[in-house]
Amino acid sequence: MDIKVLIADDDNVFRELVCDIVRKEGCIPIEACDGQQAIDTYFNLNDIDLIILDVMMPIYDGWQVLTHIREYSDVPIIMLTALGDEKNEVMGFKNGADDYISKPFSYQVFIARFNRLVDKIKKEHTDDVIVGKIKINQKAHKVTIDDIEVDLNRKEYKLLIYFAQNSGRVLTREQILYRIWGHNFEGDIRTIDTHVKTLRAKLLECGDYIKTVRGSGYMFEDDKL
Repeated sequence: MDIKVLIADDDNVFRELVCDIVRKEGCIPIEACDGQQAIDTYFNLNDIDLIILDVMMPIYDGWQVLTHIREYSDVPIIMLTALGDEKNEVMGFKNGADDYISKPFSYQVFIARFNRLVDKIKKEHTDDVIVGKIKINQKAHKVTIDDIEVDLNRKEYKLLIYFAQNSGRVLTREQILYRIWGHNFEGDIRTIDTHVKTLRAKLLECGDYIKTVRGSGYMFEDDKL
């Protein structure tokens, strides 16, 4: 699979350097030169797999970009900054960053941390996902319950995958809407409830795995969890 990496940094030379590294590692770099462009690019494309995010950027800084994206998505994010003190590193992790690298960085250390997240992304997109009686073969896009295949359309399949990969976690309607329908979807947010109802019906007794969380959204879990 092609891994798309959004690289947001206002330093043109440094951004190009990171882009070259990303290309050499077999991934596709996509550039943003400020915080506004980073947000717009991420939500407009809707298929970014990993973000490398500089802290000190114009319009919106890295912390603001991180906070905004985390309202909708759990995409892996590496924070880059020249502010190499412990306080900033702790702030990055508290705000949802997956890793934090200080500038200037060791090439080998950067590659190791970058590839750790890339390998995790690839694994999540190819491994079978099993929750209770439901088995999802991601390579074949095939869903079975007790070895009986379940016929799902594209949106239902994506919804089930998103639920299963976040089993035990409350997902808001806003998060679900962004991940499945995209940031520019102009329809009614209640379309989520309609699709969840249909998905529950197709999953038969396993439809009970999808719990409604009043005032928030949904949570997916096997009753045994």
